[in-house]
Amino acid sequence: MTTIAAIATAPGAGGIGIVRLSGPQAKAVLSRLFLPLSSRFENFEPWRLHHGRVLDCHGEALDDVLAVYMPGPRTFTGEDMAEIQCHGGSFLVQAVLESALRLGAVQAQRGEFSRRAFCNGRMDLSQAEAVAELIAAPSREAVRFGLTRLDGLLGRRIRELRADLDGLRAQMCLAVDFPEEEVESLPPAAFAAEVDRVAAAVADLLRGQRRARLMQQGALVVLAGAVNAGKSSLMNALLGRQRALVTEIPGTTRDYIEEFCDLDGLPIRLVDTAGLRQADDSVEELGIALSREKLAQADAIVLMLDGHALGEAGAAAATCPEPAAAEVLAVAGDVPLLLVWNKADLCDPATFPPRWAGERPTLRLCARSGEGLEALAASLRRLVLAEAGERPPDDGLAPNARQALALERALAELRGLHEDILAGNPYDCCAVRLDAAVSHLDEVTGSNSTDEVLNSIFEQFCIGK
Repeated sequence: MTTIAAIATAPGAGGIGIVRLSGPQAKAVLSRLFLPLSSRFENFEPWRLHHGRVLDCHGEALDDVLAVYMPGPRTFTGEDMAEIQCHGGSFLVQAVLESALRLGAVQAQRGEFSRRAFCNGRMDLSQAEAVAELIAAPSREAVRFGLTRLDGLLGRRIRELRADLDGLRAQMCLAVDFPEEEVESLPPAAFAAEVDRVAAAVADLLRGQRRARLMQQGALVVLAGAVNAGKSSLMNALLGRQRALVTEIPGTTRDYIEEFCDLDGLPIRLVDTAGLRQADDSVEELGIALSREKLAQADAIVLMLDGHALGEAGAAAATCPEPAAAEVLAVAGDVPLLLVWNKADLCDPATFPPRWAGERPTLRLCARSGEGLEALAASLRRLVLAEAGERPPDDGLAPNARQALALERALAELRGLHEDILAGNPYDCCAVRLDAAVSHLDEVTGSNSTDEVLNSIFEQFCIGK
């Protein structure tokens, strides 16, 4: 393996810049780069910061630095590693990197440090992907989510399921290779039950994909309702700034507005939509059509009710008296919905929740003053996380899109295998499906990944990681 080097800190000026090396010549390159300032320095003591000057390839001092040498295999990459911590000016950091390259190191490619960690057995592929997800985490919940995935819980669970399938493969081989011998082999009913148990476990992992998407991309929360219900006021209140225009003129919002919002650590993509009504012009009609599209895509809906317009009749009626709200309730289907009675300062219903709300969560709010805003944020957060699954969002067992695709293929093979066993198909024919299921599970941890797959994953990483 060559010795690679890269800048490990973000581009631009900063207080500190780090140049990282990994490979068999890491210590040799560091020794030629580093001039110690302590008279007691004899050699690089592993895992200890040493103060000195970093030199260019001609032996001229570049900067006052701290340097550390970390011998393998107990390093991030599993190889000898070294780091130089210099001042974070763009020129300085680049100059230190160029000196390392001139002294024998090779420029690292995207994700090459993490790829070497994977190839050297320091982490499986699911953990390597968690590194990139942790770096790109948009919120506190996403950070917790990425950190638990980095611990390797998903990979361990996959290996447990693979071991179960390996046990079935061994018993299947006994039945195929020694059909006339008196050896212990699972009868078809017990075999099918064991396959069904593993398939159920894989299906349970797949249900966590929604949690993974919510943590990484944010939940799409749509504010919907009639014109002048207070959707734009609520969006401004949640964002803490004036993002959407708010006027007394009905139909001010003619297009949807999407903004990112951190809801107590949970990433939210908040969408303010045009009020649903019979439009008077083609532009507003287009905006309303887009609003309906967003409702179909939503992870959660906040249905805003104009409490002042509805009055007491709105709470006492057996069916929703507001056409726009009735439409949202009809199209929401299984999408979790929070019903908000806005303008409660102008009309606070004596009967609440409204009779027609059913079992849906409801609350009172005054979007303009902010009264009830904290309760809404807490309710919305519970609604999104409850929809994401029964487990807490940071349990680490939620696969990303690539992993979920491999699990879906494994599940399809296991279900097909279950049917083949019950249909009485020979075990040697069933073995094909069992081997395919094992292969798809291995895709999650990277046990059988090709260079093409690895390249497509690691090229998405930053260069210094």
